[in-house]
Amino acid sequence: MNIPSNKPYWTEKEKRNILDALERGKISGDGYYTERVAALLEDNFGARKVLMTTSGTHALEMAAMLISLEPEDEVIMPSFTFASTANAVLLNGAKPVFVEVKQESLNVDSIDIERKITEKTKAIIPVHYAGVACDMDRIMAIALNHNLKVIEDAAQGVNAKYRGKYLGTIADFGCYSFHGTKNYICGEGGALLVNQENTQIIEKAEVMRQKGTDRWLFSRGDVNKYNWIDTGSSYSPSDLLMAVLLAQLENMQEITEKRKAVYKVYRNAFEPYERRGILKIMKIPQECDPNYHIFWVIFNTQEIRDFVLKEFNRKGVAASFHYLPLHSSPMGKKMGYKPCDLPVTEKAAKCLLRLPIYSGMTESELHYVIQNVETIIGAL
Repeated sequence: MNIPSNKPYWTEKEKRNILDALERGKISGDGYYTERVAALLEDNFGARKVLMTTSGTHALEMAAMLISLEPEDEVIMPSFTFASTANAVLLNGAKPVFVEVKQESLNVDSIDIERKITEKTKAIIPVHYAGVACDMDRIMAIALNHNLKVIEDAAQGVNAKYRGKYLGTIADFGCYSFHGTKNYICGEGGALLVNQENTQIIEKAEVMRQKGTDRWLFSRGDVNKYNWIDTGSSYSPSDLLMAVLLAQLENMQEITEKRKAVYKVYRNAFEPYERRGILKIMKIPQECDPNYHIFWVIFNTQEIRDFVLKEFNRKGVAASFHYLPLHSSPMGKKMGYKPCDLPVTEKAAKCLLRLPIYSGMTESELHYVIQNVETIIGAL
């Protein structure tokens, strides 16, 4: 049996919506479905303003521009994240400053955030790894104390909560991804959440998203022509993608519950091996309500992880590792970082194993994975 790491979960709604979008005749940006998706996210999550984007990467780039980064500014973020988090800062001429993660969650360590703050620090970008929230109370308190902006990288955290608040809605800005590997997908897509009660910031984001023009006013019928008024780019997604995404978001709870069921089976299967001291299972703090994007464990050594990974793959189970730390990457080394700078992050990257998790996982597929858990890890 071959078990992929991820598999899209479709309903019939996606096809119906695509056909409807084609019949409506407007498949470029900001059509009927784009408006419906943005409204759904605003209404369900309580965001001040949601702007749909072509990717989570573009949402991050827009957020970085909206905080007016300048050369020599520093932005604190975990090294255990995707390159897009750092690129959003670099593209604006500022410097990413990498900090440690916590062993139990692989989310950014607030103690190290405080340690790395300097007079040049402009913002913090916490990354909600695996759809489990960072300690946002502490991070927002640090930001307030040092007058810093906060951008939530909630690419993996759509529909997850921290103390009852949806991830992406807690900080100044939130960034979502609807990439094909995420829980709720449209192939490529994202969203920028503006949570400030600042109409000027929202208007600036609207202009930026529409190639630096005031086309958004024209689209609403507020003006009869539009002009180039500031810098910007093309960040609005095709309405065809939003037609797919609306169907996914309307099934958010069903998708989440199915992923939760897989997570619970995995957790029960791995707990005996955690008690034996072979590995550690990801921890979900009491104040967090996750979306079950990832199930991961960390082995004691890279040698054991590599052996288990190889055996799973040999059996047709697409287990995998995850991020290669940014600080020890070729680009990180160019910036002056060394692997020993963040030892917790380094060990996590070398010893982490992810198991396949997707909403349409069948009982036979799940049973096959668990069988191999018992065969491979049980023999250690």
